[in-house]
Amino acid sequence: MNEPDEAAAVRRCQTGDPEAFRAVVDRYRTVLFGTAYLMTRDRDLAEDAVQQALVQIWRHLPSLRLRGSLKAWLVRIVVNEVNQQRRQKHVPAVHLDQMPDVVDETDDVEAALVSDERRRGLRRALDELPAEQKEAVVLRYFSDLTVPEVAAAMGCREGTIKSRLSRALGRLGEILRSEEVLGERR
Repeated sequence: MNEPDEAAAVRRCQTGDPEAFRAVVDRYRTVLFGTAYLMTRDRDLAEDAVQQALVQIWRHLPSLRLRGSLKAWLVRIVVNEVNQQRRQKHVPAVHLDQMPDVVDETDDVEAALVSDERRRGLRRALDELPAEQKEAVVLRYFSDLTVPEVAAAMGCREGTIKSRLSRALGRLGEILRSEEVLGERR
């Protein structure tokens, strides 16, 4: 669905067309669930957050005056829903080490083990970031939003997002380098 098709789908959604809404949801389902899952680390909580966000999206579509990215607006609603669930349910933070690892199908077992270890190292490093930096990194690099879309989703200025990303990437590099040095000494 290209931009003109997306705009037409949004207009149809605003008139109550459920098929148009389904098309929009289908286009962004993966990024919405992925964002919620990366924030909660719990499949059920992520599904609940996305479901509640979709209800909010359907309710607010008739009054939507989209000035930016539809994707950023949708992700922002999901992020807000996850944060609201955390406040209401006091959802515990889950460490990234507790995530199950998925090893790519490959004949090279050693490469798979190295890849798996790198993934765990990145998860540990992400876990050490302040919440705002971690959220910016997740939205930018895992949910594949542009910097303006991340800014819209987080309700911040682009400069703030660039600063958070810069600090986060610097800190991630420090953490990963220190883990490599410590790992080599063991």
